[in-house]
Amino acid sequence: MLTLKPAYGRNYKSRAAVVKDFDDNKDFVVCQYGHRYDGKPVNKPQLSGETVHIRYDGDRKVAVVKVK
Repeated sequence: MLTLKPAYGRNYKSRAAVVKDFDDNKDFVVCQYGHRYDGKPVNKPQLSGETVHIRYDGDRKVAVVKVK
């Protein structure tokens, strides 16, 4: 599983909002040491076939999303 955070200082208060922007191909930063995209912004099409954890609400909550 891959962990992501919203890019460019964005923050979300709800799971629905973070998943909507992920589905709309907005950028999220990979926070996974050793991953080829670690520290870089990515969007949904670049991650097809993975399950991702998206941190939101000031890193206090996690949305688990299966990318198809």
